[in-house]
Amino acid sequence: MNPIWKLSIDHAYGIRAKYVIYGCGQIVQTVRRKMTEGNFVDYVKVHVASGNGGKGSVHLHREKYITKGGPDGGDGGRGGHVIVRGNKNLWTLINFKFKKHFKAGHGEHGSKNRSTGADGEDVYMDVPLGTVVRDTATNKILFEVTEDQEERIVMEGGKGGRGNWHFKSATNQTPRYAQPGIPGQEAQITLELKVLADVGLVGFPNAGKSTLLSVMTSAKPKIADYEFTTLKPNLGIVQYRDFRSFVMADIPGIIEGAAEGKGLGHYFLRHIERNATLLFLIPADSKDISKEYEILLDELRRYNPELLDKERLVAISKSDMLDEELMAEMSAELDKDLKGVSYLFISSVAQQGIQELKDKLWELLDE
Repeated sequence: MNPIWKLSIDHAYGIRAKYVIYGCGQIVQTVRRKMTEGNFVDYVKVHVASGNGGKGSVHLHREKYITKGGPDGGDGGRGGHVIVRGNKNLWTLINFKFKKHFKAGHGEHGSKNRSTGADGEDVYMDVPLGTVVRDTATNKILFEVTEDQEERIVMEGGKGGRGNWHFKSATNQTPRYAQPGIPGQEAQITLELKVLADVGLVGFPNAGKSTLLSVMTSAKPKIADYEFTTLKPNLGIVQYRDFRSFVMADIPGIIEGAAEGKGLGHYFLRHIERNATLLFLIPADSKDISKEYEILLDELRRYNPELLDKERLVAISKSDMLDEELMAEMSAELDKDLKGVSYLFISSVAQQGIQELKDKLWELLDE
Protein backbone atom coordinates (compact mmCIF):
# COMPACT_ATOMS: atom_id res chain seq x y z
CA MET A 1 0.00 0.00 0.00
CA ASN A 2 1.48 3.34 -1.04
CA PRO A 3 1.50 6.22 1.44
CA ILE A 4 -0.93 9.02 0.62
CA TRP A 5 1.07 11.69 2.44
CA LYS A 6 3.81 12.12 5.02
CA LEU A 7 3.69 14.24 8.12
CA SER A 8 6.83 15.57 9.79
CA ILE A 9 6.71 17.19 13.21
CA ASP A 10 9.41 19.28 14.86
CA HIS A 11 8.14 19.72 18.37
CA ALA A 12 9.25 22.90 20.14
CA TYR A 13 10.54 20.91 23.08
CA GLY A 14 13.08 18.87 21.19
CA ILE A 15 10.95 15.86 20.13
CA ARG A 16 11.21 14.98 16.50
CA ALA A 17 8.88 12.47 14.91
CA LYS A 18 8.05 11.42 11.38
CA TYR A 19 4.88 9.49 10.65
CA VAL A 20 3.86 7.69 7.44
CA ILE A 21 0.08 7.74 7.01
CA TYR A 22 -1.57 5.25 4.69
CA GLY A 23 -5.05 5.11 3.18
CA CYS A 24 -8.12 4.29 5.26
CA GLY A 25 -6.74 6.45 8.09
CA GLN A 26 -4.21 3.83 9.18
CA ILE A 27 -1.13 5.17 10.98
CA VAL A 28 1.48 2.44 10.63
CA GLN A 29 4.36 3.44 12.89
CA THR A 30 6.88 6.05 13.87
CA VAL A 31 9.76 5.86 11.42
CA ARG A 32 12.06 8.15 13.32
CA ARG A 33 11.84 9.56 16.83
CA LYS A 34 14.57 11.45 18.58
CA MET A 35 14.47 12.64 22.15
CA THR A 36 16.89 15.37 23.17
CA GLU A 37 18.14 16.19 26.65
CA GLY A 38 15.13 18.37 27.49
CA ASN A 39 13.79 21.84 27.00
CA PHE A 40 16.06 23.67 29.45
CA VAL A 41 18.17 26.16 27.48
CA ASP A 42 20.43 28.43 29.54
CA TYR A 43 22.83 29.89 26.96
CA VAL A 44 21.99 31.39 23.57
CA LYS A 45 23.31 34.02 21.13
CA VAL A 46 20.89 36.31 19.28
CA HIS A 47 21.19 39.12 16.74
CA VAL A 48 19.42 42.39 17.60
CA ALA A 49 18.89 45.49 15.45
CA SER A 50 17.18 48.75 16.42
CA GLY A 51 15.23 50.91 13.99
CA ASN A 52 16.49 53.91 12.01
CA GLY A 53 15.30 57.38 12.96
CA GLY A 54 12.95 59.05 10.48
CA LYS A 55 14.06 61.96 8.28
CA GLY A 56 13.20 65.53 9.16
CA SER A 57 10.85 67.19 6.67
CA VAL A 58 11.76 70.02 4.31
CA HIS A 59 8.48 71.86 3.79
CA LEU A 60 7.35 75.47 3.40
CA HIS A 61 3.91 76.43 4.68
CA ARG A 62 1.33 76.90 1.93
CA GLU A 63 -2.09 78.36 2.71
CA LYS A 64 -4.60 80.62 0.98
CA TYR A 65 -3.88 84.33 1.51
CA ILE A 66 -0.53 83.55 3.18
CA THR A 67 2.20 84.29 0.68
CA LYS A 68 5.24 83.58 2.82
CA GLY A 69 4.31 80.96 5.38
CA GLY A 70 7.85 80.00 6.26
CA PRO A 71 9.26 76.55 7.07
CA ASP A 72 7.05 74.04 8.86
CA GLY A 73 8.74 70.67 8.23
CA GLY A 74 8.26 68.30 11.18
CA ASP A 75 10.79 66.07 12.95
CA GLY A 76 11.34 62.43 12.11
CA GLY A 77 10.16 59.74 14.54
CA ARG A 78 12.49 57.77 16.80
CA GLY A 79 13.58 54.34 15.65
CA GLY A 80 12.26 51.38 17.64
CA HIS A 81 14.21 50.02 20.62
CA VAL A 82 15.05 46.39 21.32
CA ILE A 83 14.00 45.86 24.95
CA VAL A 84 14.75 42.94 27.26
CA ARG A 85 11.91 42.35 29.75
CA GLY A 86 11.87 40.08 32.80
CA ASN A 87 9.07 37.53 33.09
CA LYS A 88 8.62 35.50 36.28
CA ASN A 89 6.59 32.85 34.43
CA LEU A 90 9.53 31.82 32.25
CA TRP A 91 12.30 29.48 33.40
CA THR A 92 14.26 28.73 30.24
CA LEU A 93 15.61 30.51 27.14
CA ILE A 94 14.17 27.91 24.77
CA ASN A 95 12.20 30.53 22.78
CA PHE A 96 15.47 32.04 21.59
CA LYS A 97 16.63 28.68 20.29
CA PHE A 98 14.21 28.99 17.38
CA LYS A 99 14.05 32.77 16.89
CA LYS A 100 17.48 34.38 16.91
CA HIS A 101 16.91 37.66 15.05
CA PHE A 102 15.07 40.62 16.57
CA LYS A 103 14.62 43.79 14.51
CA ALA A 104 12.74 46.88 15.67
CA GLY A 105 10.68 49.12 13.35
CA HIS A 106 11.97 52.28 11.67
CA GLY A 107 10.74 55.76 12.61
CA GLU A 108 8.39 57.53 10.19
CA HIS A 109 9.53 60.68 8.38
CA GLY A 110 8.35 64.11 9.47
CA SER A 111 5.72 65.95 7.45
CA LYS A 112 4.13 69.40 7.00
CA ASN A 113 2.60 71.53 9.75
CA ARG A 114 5.42 70.54 12.06
CA SER A 115 4.00 67.01 12.28
CA THR A 116 6.41 64.62 13.93
CA GLY A 117 6.72 61.17 12.39
CA ALA A 118 5.52 58.14 14.37
CA ASP A 119 8.09 56.30 16.48
CA GLY A 120 9.24 52.89 15.25
CA GLU A 121 7.71 49.83 16.89
CA ASP A 122 9.70 48.54 19.87
CA VAL A 123 10.56 44.85 20.05
CA TYR A 124 10.36 43.07 23.41
CA MET A 125 12.41 40.02 24.36
CA ASP A 126 10.87 38.26 27.37
CA VAL A 127 13.48 36.45 29.45
CA PRO A 128 13.38 34.52 32.75
CA LEU A 129 14.53 36.21 35.94
CA GLY A 130 18.25 35.75 36.50
CA THR A 131 19.24 36.34 32.86
CA VAL A 132 22.59 38.01 32.20
CA VAL A 133 22.98 39.94 28.93
CA ARG A 134 26.46 40.18 27.43
CA ASP A 135 27.97 41.79 24.36
CA THR A 136 29.13 38.76 22.39
CA ALA A 137 32.04 40.60 20.74
CA THR A 138 33.63 41.86 23.99
CA ASN A 139 32.04 39.41 26.48
CA LYS A 140 31.23 42.44 28.63
CA ILE A 141 28.18 42.19 30.88
CA LEU A 142 25.64 44.83 29.81
CA PHE A 143 23.08 44.23 32.56
CA GLU A 144 21.18 41.58 34.52
CA VAL A 145 17.42 41.10 34.74
CA THR A 146 16.28 40.05 38.21
CA GLU A 147 12.77 41.52 38.66
CA ASP A 148 9.43 40.74 37.04
CA GLN A 149 8.47 43.19 34.24
CA GLU A 150 11.86 44.94 34.55
CA GLU A 151 12.64 46.52 31.18
CA ARG A 152 16.16 47.27 29.93
CA ILE A 153 16.99 48.70 26.50
CA VAL A 154 19.63 46.51 24.91
CA MET A 155 19.74 48.39 21.57
CA GLU A 156 18.52 51.99 21.29
CA GLY A 157 16.69 53.17 18.19
CA GLY A 158 18.13 55.98 16.10
CA LYS A 159 17.06 59.52 16.89
CA GLY A 160 14.72 61.19 14.40
CA GLY A 161 16.11 64.06 12.30
CA ARG A 162 14.97 67.62 12.95
CA GLY A 163 12.69 69.34 10.43
CA ASN A 164 13.63 72.52 8.60
CA TRP A 165 11.63 74.81 10.89
CA HIS A 166 14.37 74.33 13.53
CA PHE A 167 16.89 76.01 11.24
CA LYS A 168 15.00 79.23 10.55
CA SER A 169 17.04 82.31 11.46
CA ALA A 170 17.13 86.05 10.80
CA THR A 171 19.48 85.51 7.89
CA ASN A 172 17.88 82.32 6.55
CA GLN A 173 14.10 82.65 6.57
CA THR A 174 13.38 79.63 4.36
CA PRO A 175 15.91 76.84 5.04
CA ARG A 176 15.58 74.14 2.42
CA TYR A 177 17.35 71.42 4.36
CA ALA A 178 16.65 69.17 7.33
CA GLN A 179 18.47 66.54 9.34
CA PRO A 180 18.44 62.90 8.28
CA GLY A 181 17.54 60.36 10.95
CA ILE A 182 20.31 58.60 12.88
CA PRO A 183 20.72 54.98 11.73
CA GLY A 184 19.84 52.21 14.17
CA GLN A 185 22.40 49.91 15.76
CA GLU A 186 22.87 46.20 15.46
CA ALA A 187 24.94 43.68 17.36
CA GLN A 188 25.05 40.13 18.59
CA ILE A 189 24.31 39.57 22.26
CA THR A 190 24.58 36.55 24.51
CA LEU A 191 21.79 35.62 26.92
CA GLU A 192 22.98 33.57 29.86
CA LEU A 193 20.56 32.24 32.46
CA LYS A 194 21.65 31.79 36.05
CA VAL A 195 19.04 29.78 37.89
CA LEU A 196 17.28 31.64 40.71
CA ALA A 197 16.73 29.25 43.62
CA ASP A 198 16.77 29.34 47.41
CA VAL A 199 18.88 26.19 47.78
CA GLY A 200 21.47 24.86 45.34
CA LEU A 201 22.62 21.23 45.46
CA VAL A 202 26.39 21.01 45.09
CA GLY A 203 28.29 17.76 44.72
CA PHE A 204 30.35 15.45 42.58
CA PRO A 205 28.65 13.53 39.77
CA ASN A 206 26.57 10.55 40.92
CA ALA A 207 26.35 11.83 44.51
CA GLY A 208 22.56 11.43 44.60
CA LYS A 209 21.51 15.04 43.98
CA SER A 210 18.76 14.22 41.48
CA THR A 211 17.42 11.45 43.73
CA LEU A 212 17.25 13.85 46.68
CA LEU A 213 15.44 16.45 44.53
CA SER A 214 12.89 13.84 43.41
CA VAL A 215 12.25 12.84 47.04
CA MET A 216 11.96 16.38 48.47
CA THR A 217 9.96 17.87 45.59
CA SER A 218 7.59 16.80 42.81
CA ALA A 219 10.33 17.21 40.20
CA LYS A 220 11.15 14.21 38.03
CA PRO A 221 14.80 14.56 37.00
CA LYS A 222 16.62 11.89 35.05
CA ILE A 223 18.18 9.40 37.48
CA ALA A 224 20.72 6.73 36.54
CA ASP A 225 23.76 4.99 37.98
CA TYR A 226 26.43 6.80 35.98
CA GLU A 227 28.23 10.13 36.16
CA PHE A 228 26.91 13.29 34.48
CA THR A 229 23.36 11.94 34.27
CA THR A 230 22.26 15.55 34.85
CA LEU A 231 23.51 17.98 32.21
CA LYS A 232 20.96 20.75 32.80
CA PRO A 233 19.77 22.19 36.14
CA ASN A 234 16.48 20.88 37.51
CA LEU A 235 14.22 22.96 39.74
CA GLY A 236 11.73 21.75 42.31
CA ILE A 237 9.53 23.34 44.98
CA VAL A 238 9.95 21.90 48.48
CA GLN A 239 6.70 21.96 50.45
CA TYR A 240 7.36 22.90 54.08
CA ARG A 241 5.20 23.24 57.19
CA ASP A 242 2.29 25.70 57.40
CA PHE A 243 1.96 25.92 53.60
CA ARG A 244 5.41 27.47 53.26
CA SER A 245 7.79 26.45 50.48
CA PHE A 246 11.19 27.12 48.95
CA VAL A 247 12.87 26.38 45.63
CA MET A 248 15.68 23.84 45.29
CA ALA A 249 17.97 23.52 42.25
CA ASP A 250 19.79 20.35 41.24
CA ILE A 251 23.06 21.64 39.75
CA PRO A 252 24.95 19.24 37.43
CA GLY A 253 27.92 17.48 39.05
CA ILE A 254 31.16 19.39 39.65
CA ILE A 255 34.55 17.72 39.28
CA GLU A 256 38.05 18.76 40.26
CA GLY A 257 39.22 21.47 37.85
CA ALA A 258 35.70 22.74 37.14
CA ALA A 259 36.77 26.35 37.85
CA GLU A 260 39.06 26.11 34.80
CA GLY A 261 36.22 24.76 32.68
CA LYS A 262 36.92 21.04 33.07
CA GLY A 263 33.81 18.89 32.72
CA LEU A 264 31.76 21.89 31.50
CA GLY A 265 32.50 23.48 34.87
CA HIS A 266 31.90 27.08 33.78
CA TYR A 267 28.44 26.21 32.48
CA PHE A 268 27.49 24.49 35.74
CA LEU A 269 29.12 26.77 38.32
CA ARG A 270 27.36 29.92 37.12
CA HIS A 271 24.02 28.52 38.33
CA ILE A 272 25.32 28.44 41.91
CA GLU A 273 25.81 32.23 42.01
CA ARG A 274 22.07 32.92 42.40
CA ASN A 275 21.39 30.48 45.25
CA ALA A 276 20.94 31.79 48.79
CA THR A 277 22.06 28.56 50.51
CA LEU A 278 24.38 25.82 49.26
CA LEU A 279 23.68 22.21 50.20
CA PHE A 280 26.81 20.08 49.74
CA LEU A 281 25.82 16.48 49.07
CA ILE A 282 28.52 13.86 49.69
CA PRO A 283 27.81 10.11 49.65
CA ALA A 284 28.57 8.09 52.78
CA ASP A 285 30.62 5.57 50.74
CA SER A 286 33.06 8.30 49.66
CA LYS A 287 36.73 7.53 50.36
CA ASP A 288 37.22 10.83 52.23
CA ILE A 289 34.18 13.00 52.94
CA SER A 290 36.19 15.94 54.29
CA LYS A 291 38.52 15.93 51.28
CA GLU A 292 35.58 15.91 48.84
CA TYR A 293 34.05 18.84 50.68
CA GLU A 294 37.35 20.77 50.52
CA ILE A 295 37.68 20.07 46.78
CA LEU A 296 34.16 21.36 46.12
CA LEU A 297 34.78 24.40 48.31
CA ASP A 298 38.08 25.12 46.52
CA GLU A 299 36.37 24.97 43.11
CA LEU A 300 33.80 27.52 44.27
CA ARG A 301 36.57 29.70 45.73
CA ARG A 302 38.54 29.71 42.48
CA TYR A 303 35.47 30.37 40.36
CA ASN A 304 34.10 33.20 42.50
CA PRO A 305 35.32 33.88 46.08
CA GLU A 306 31.99 35.57 46.93
CA LEU A 307 30.30 32.15 46.79
CA LEU A 308 31.94 31.30 50.12
CA ASP A 309 29.86 34.03 51.81
CA LYS A 310 26.68 32.00 51.27
CA GLU A 311 25.14 29.80 53.95
CA ARG A 312 26.43 26.21 53.74
CA LEU A 313 25.12 22.85 54.89
CA VAL A 314 26.66 19.40 54.35
CA ALA A 315 24.40 16.37 53.85
CA ILE A 316 25.91 12.87 53.96
CA SER A 317 23.76 10.88 51.55
CA LYS A 318 23.26 7.10 51.28
CA SER A 319 23.59 6.87 55.08
CA ASP A 320 21.20 3.90 55.21
CA MET A 321 24.36 1.83 54.63
CA LEU A 322 25.79 3.00 57.98
CA ASP A 323 25.13 1.58 61.44
CA GLU A 324 25.05 3.74 64.57
CA GLU A 325 28.62 2.90 65.58
CA LEU A 326 30.07 3.86 62.20
CA MET A 327 27.95 7.02 62.13
CA ALA A 328 29.34 8.03 65.53
CA GLU A 329 32.93 7.52 64.32
CA MET A 330 32.31 9.58 61.21
CA SER A 331 30.64 12.34 63.27
CA ALA A 332 33.73 12.62 65.47
CA GLU A 333 35.95 13.10 62.42
CA LEU A 334 33.55 15.53 60.71
CA ASP A 335 33.32 17.68 63.85
CA LYS A 336 37.07 18.31 63.54
CA ASP A 337 37.36 18.58 59.74
CA LEU A 338 34.31 20.66 58.76
CA LYS A 339 35.28 23.56 61.06
CA GLY A 340 31.87 24.46 62.42
CA VAL A 341 29.85 23.83 59.24
CA SER A 342 26.58 22.04 60.05
CA TYR A 343 26.10 18.52 58.70
CA LEU A 344 23.56 15.72 58.92
CA PHE A 345 23.08 12.16 57.69
CA ILE A 346 20.30 11.44 55.21
CA SER A 347 19.07 8.71 52.90
CA SER A 348 16.85 9.61 49.97
CA VAL A 349 15.88 6.01 49.27
CA ALA A 350 15.08 5.10 52.89
CA GLN A 351 13.57 8.57 53.59
CA GLN A 352 15.91 9.03 56.56
CA GLY A 353 16.62 12.54 57.80
CA ILE A 354 14.59 14.24 55.06
CA GLN A 355 12.34 16.20 57.42
CA GLU A 356 15.35 17.24 59.54
CA LEU A 357 17.04 18.44 56.34
CA LYS A 358 14.00 20.54 55.42
CA ASP A 359 13.96 22.04 58.93
CA LYS A 360 17.65 22.93 58.78
CA LEU A 361 17.40 24.47 55.30
CA TRP A 362 14.39 26.56 56.32
CA GLU A 363 16.29 27.72 59.39
CA LEU A 364 19.22 28.86 57.20
CA LEU A 365 16.91 30.59 54.71
CA ASP A 366 14.96 32.32 57.48
CA GLU A 367 18.02 33.88 59.14
